[in-house]
Amino acid sequence: MSLTRQEVLKKAEELNVKFIRLQFVDILGTIKNVAITVEQLPDALDGKIMFDGSSIEGFTRIQESDMYLKPDYDTFTIFPWRPREGAVARLMCDIYTPDGEPFAGCPRSTLKKVIDEAREMGYEMFAGPEPEFFLFERDEKGHPTTITNDKGGYFDLSPLDMGENARRDIVLALEQMGFDVEASHHEVAPGQHEIDFKYTPVLRTADNITTFKFVTKAIALNHNLHATFMPKPIFGENGSGMHVHQSLFKDGENAFYEPDDELGLSKIAYHYIGGVLKHAPAITAITNPTINSYKRLVPGYEAPVYISWSAQNRSALIRVPSARGNGTRIELRNPDPSANPYLAMAVMLKAGLDGIKNEIDPGEQTLDDIFSMSDEERKARGIESLPGNIMEAVNNLKEDKLIKETLGEHIFNHFVEAKEIEWAVYRTQVHQWELEQYLSF
Repeated sequence: MSLTRQEVLKKAEELNVKFIRLQFVDILGTIKNVAITVEQLPDALDGKIMFDGSSIEGFTRIQESDMYLKPDYDTFTIFPWRPREGAVARLMCDIYTPDGEPFAGCPRSTLKKVIDEAREMGYEMFAGPEPEFFLFERDEKGHPTTITNDKGGYFDLSPLDMGENARRDIVLALEQMGFDVEASHHEVAPGQHEIDFKYTPVLRTADNITTFKFVTKAIALNHNLHATFMPKPIFGENGSGMHVHQSLFKDGENAFYEPDDELGLSKIAYHYIGGVLKHAPAITAITNPTINSYKRLVPGYEAPVYISWSAQNRSALIRVPSARGNGTRIELRNPDPSANPYLAMAVMLKAGLDGIKNEIDPGEQTLDDIFSMSDEERKARGIESLPGNIMEAVNNLKEDKLIKETLGEHIFNHFVEAKEIEWAVYRTQVHQWELEQYLSF
């Protein structure tokens, strides 16, 4: 149920709120906030709170710096780990120009455009993420290390899972903020955890991912731990992914379900899969946006690297879980939690809609283990690989007109520029591995 302006003001009074954080994300997915007192809340709810956009990377030039925050009333919630006397609340916001138009560099507005397109076609996208993260110890100065505080493995419990207390507190905080947490467990690598929350309409899912990352870091700090969503922080261990389950509903029914099909999938589902596979090389730049992302996307560590789909095979890029009826969905397995959730959801949905519009055939599903195939076998089956590094992915993005248009000129240009700078710095650095290998020459 949508909250009204008056209901937000009433909740703020009843919950003894003193401070409000107006939150938004920049193009790279970093959460930002403008803090106000409760006395300013009426103006905030009317979209009258301004900030200097020129101070945010990739937003605006100095001469056009004024930006306005327009809150989504339904995202009003308090931070349960903060004192209840003089409580701190937050609102997720869209960014607007002084002319009252959605700002072209606002990732949340970018997703809303694609949602509107889906709605015009009669569809509503639901998404459920499975974000993973690592908990590391901090040193005596409070700086993060890569030392894990447990020796746990997949689904282990204490005493091996020493991060259980922090994970429990994260779940409790999320539930108090309105999350429907479905699962919480230790993952494969030491210090690695996963918390899954129930699928929701895609805009709320993107908000939830943003909130989840913020909450996880805050609660970890309370336990003197550092939570990181870096995809591959430890060599030789599994990296952190963020599988995204997604489905389309039409007139209250799951549009991916067809009981008379052999796999229980509709033509809409097959075409959606086809669209995502077609645009996978380009959208990978958005779903896996860091140099480190591609240290995870290598064979042998469960992460998918081959462009294929299957109803059974977990080595495929897209898996179709076994649930049918309203639970029918696809699972895209390459995204990682360093992605900007708004842009990631936007490009995935746009690719799927393109598949539906143009009836793109996904081809035959792959039942065999793709990791065990030779290059010749994969080539014979027409199974291509995902990009091998961020610049390869960016180059694919540059060539994909549809995905470029989805991002819009402003976000596309600033994103590409940021990645090119990042790559240039990385490429010219001398890394510890090089010193260990070559210093004796």
